[in-house]
Amino acid sequence: MNNSSPHIGIFGRRNTGKSSLINLLTGQDIAIVSEQAGTTTDPVKKSVEIFGIGPVVLIDTAGMDDDSALGEKRLRKTMDTLKHIDAALLLFTDNQFGEFEIDFIHRFQAYDIPYIIAHTKSDLASLSEETKKTVGKFSSANLIDINTFAPESAVRLIESLKAIPGEHSFRTPSLLSGLVEAKDLVLLITPIDSEAPEGRMILPQNMAIRSVLDENCMAMVIKDTEIDDFFKFNLRPTLVVTDSQVFDRVARSIPDEIPLTSFSILMARMKGDFEAYLRGTQKISELADGDSILIMESCTHQTSCDDIGRIKIPNLLRSFTGKDLHFSFLSGLSEPDRDMSQYALVVQCGGCMITRKQLANRLKPAIEKGIPVTNYGMTLAWVNGIFERATRIFRQK
Repeated sequence: MNNSSPHIGIFGRRNTGKSSLINLLTGQDIAIVSEQAGTTTDPVKKSVEIFGIGPVVLIDTAGMDDDSALGEKRLRKTMDTLKHIDAALLLFTDNQFGEFEIDFIHRFQAYDIPYIIAHTKSDLASLSEETKKTVGKFSSANLIDINTFAPESAVRLIESLKAIPGEHSFRTPSLLSGLVEAKDLVLLITPIDSEAPEGRMILPQNMAIRSVLDENCMAMVIKDTEIDDFFKFNLRPTLVVTDSQVFDRVARSIPDEIPLTSFSILMARMKGDFEAYLRGTQKISELADGDSILIMESCTHQTSCDDIGRIKIPNLLRSFTGKDLHFSFLSGLSEPDRDMSQYALVVQCGGCMITRKQLANRLKPAIEKGIPVTNYGMTLAWVNGIFERATRIFRQK
């Protein structure tokens, strides 16, 4: 389920029009529609662009009333999507609102998931006043009556999604929001090493460039080997953002009065529990012999000899602390195979391939147990002795 676009889960009993709703939102026949109940078996992701909202991932789930032999397994997979979605659509039809729908409303509330309730197939049976009153007893969410084959229903549904407020909105926050002003010059330092993807830049670097433009600023992109040449032009950047792996070298080359941070720390601010990261990073200096550390990557990739999460960070932490530390690794969105309380520290990657909601739920078990959490960029800043400088700009805002 790795995708940084907002995820919208679609839930309902079998044959309530979940797949038809996806086709309605996209204006395409991309989901199989059948009168036979149970056509959708496992949660299926569909990355789409919805006019007025932008890129999202729609998750078509199996019917929650599936009583077939595989129904229990399908329901577990449906429930698992609750950990990864940013919003939900709860569908019911023919005014049949009951225990299944009420159970999911409670689950949405438990996971703090904003949701919309849609009575579908209004061409066959309109939403009754009695049903409206029943729904109102259990939820204050927006309730709409739609026909998944009518274009005007798409407009109504999209407007309801756009009305989702605050941190749950589908507007992607800017990496540099509040850190720069229009016309500022932002220097982006992007080393090209063995881990750099062939012929392209990594996602946080791309996001930073777009954020510079969104903030009406100017971007200068250079490699770490060109820093001295940059300053020969007598240009003075308002902010310098670097890859965390060259923090030490870049910090020595950038005057101390110029704010400096990293792409990974910007990602931590945008997606993670930043205050928890700030507190947790300082625990690195308190690690002891025999401590276990969990390194969490949010994507899967081939490991190289220069891999930052599996090679560099473990080696740097052992060298910095002088302790005999043990490391476990977790890729994608898989669950830990041991109790979080067994770890002395959790180190999360930047999370560029997952949503803020997914990253928050990923860290939640550790934070609830009081386990210190940090991320790659903050860890590298700490062991290089420049944590205060690398986070100073955020503390001043």
